[in-house]
Amino acid sequence: MDSSRTSRILLRAAAAVTLLFIYVPLAVVLLYSFNASSLVRWPITELTLDWYGRAFADTGIRNALLASLEAAIGATTIALILGTMIAFAVHRFRFFGRDAVSFLVVLPIALPGILTGIALNTSFRTIGLDFGLLTVIVGHATFCIVVVYNNVIARLRRTARSAQEASTDLGADTWQTFRFVTLPGLGTSLVAGGLLAFALSFDEIVVTTFTSGAGIQTLPIWIFSNYSRSQQLPLVNVASVLVLLLSVIPVYVAARITSDPAAVAGTRR
Repeated sequence: MDSSRTSRILLRAAAAVTLLFIYVPLAVVLLYSFNASSLVRWPITELTLDWYGRAFADTGIRNALLASLEAAIGATTIALILGTMIAFAVHRFRFFGRDAVSFLVVLPIALPGILTGIALNTSFRTIGLDFGLLTVIVGHATFCIVVVYNNVIARLRRTARSAQEASTDLGADTWQTFRFVTLPGLGTSLVAGGLLAFALSFDEIVVTTFTSGAGIQTLPIWIFSNYSRSQQLPLVNVASVLVLLLSVIPVYVAARITSDPAAVAGTRR
C-alpha cells in the first residue's frame, strides 16, 4: 500500500515538473507582454496594457498577422480538400501501393522543415513561380494535409457502412449519399482536422522562410526578424502572445471535438 502511494506521489510530481518545464517559459512571455518597462528585468514592478495598443496600431504587425491568417486559411482549405479525397481513396479502394501512398501522405509531417523548405524553394524556382502568398500557402499545405488525412481516415475506419448502403438502397445517388449521410458523419473530424491544420500553418516559420520571398512576412517571421531589436522586444512579446492564442485555441477546440463521445456516437446512428 505504501509502495503504491509512493508511486502515485512520484508520478504526480513528475507530471508537475514536466508541465512546469513546458509552460513556465510561455507564462513568462505572457507576463512580460504586460510589463510597463521596455527592459527585460525581474521582478516586474508595473503592469500595463499599452504595449497591446501599440502592437495593434503597428502596421508591420497588422500586415504580418493578416498574411499569417491568409496563409493559414488557404493552406487549411487545400488540406481539407486534398486530405479528405486521399483519405477516401485509401479507405474505400484496394489498389497496388495503397500502403505506400498512405505512408507518403504522412511523411511530410516527419521531414525536417528545412529539408521541405529547400525542396519547395528549388521546385518553385525550377518552374518559374514567383514567391509570394501562393507559394507560402502551397508550402504549408504539404504538411497540413497530413493532419486532415489522419483525422478523416480515422473517422472512416470507425464508421459503419450500413447507413451509406441504406441510403443507396433507398434510391439516393452517390452525391446525395455523400451530402446527406457521409459528410455529416465526417463533420467533427473535418472541423478538428481543419483547426489543427490552421494552427500548424499559423505558427510555421522554417518552411515559410524558404517560400515567402521578400514580399510576404508572416507573424512568426516578423517576430524572428525583430526579436534581436531591443526597442521592439515589448511588441515582440505581444505578437508572441497572439501566435500562442491563435495556435493553442484551435488545438484545444480540436481536442475537445475529437474526445467528445457524443460527437463520435453521432456518426454511428
